[in-house]
Amino acid sequence: MSVPPALHALDARRSVPAKQLGEPGPDPDTLLRMLTSAVRVPDHGKLVPYRFLRIAGDARHSLGTFLADRAVQRDPQVSAAQLDKDRQRFSHAPLIITVIASPRPNPKVPEAEQLMTAGCVCFALLQAAQAFGFGAQWLTAWMAFDPAVHAHLGLAEGEQIAGFIHIGTPKTEVPERERPDPAALLQDWEG
Repeated sequence: MSVPPALHALDARRSVPAKQLGEPGPDPDTLLRMLTSAVRVPDHGKLVPYRFLRIAGDARHSLGTFLADRAVQRDPQVSAAQLDKDRQRFSHAPLIITVIASPRPNPKVPEAEQLMTAGCVCFALLQAAQAFGFGAQWLTAWMAFDPAVHAHLGLAEGEQIAGFIHIGTPKTEVPERERPDPAALLQDWEG
């Protein structure tokens, strides 16, 4: 069977750990082109239940300082190693695009479906970054679900963080990992 070139891109997808991403990141025009591809996702009702927040430059370090302070508020016994990890979490990749899920009330499109649309945007952005030769990683961790972080980043009521997409130039080759066997996951429903 001949494999279409577009499937080669999907088959080559892999996450590059954020710690392994460095300069350069995409320039503004390249980023907009990547986002143009990322928004071509299934979107029942054309609700566009997502938006983007760019975190770059010194804002990455400022966010890290806030996260370390917030980590202490959440757990006064937090370890020094964990504090350092939280402080540095956004300092590695030159660019982080926060995909914010913004579900809209709609009687025909449940919120869960709108959240899946935002998740598709995250995945499409990973693919777009890789197509331009960048590495990327989709991360969440506790800060994606923390109300104080949401407020600090300016999320509106009802919005959620679908993912922090860290983007930059890979510092190292990322090895392939074992993938699930789709044949083992496939079942037939016979009614």
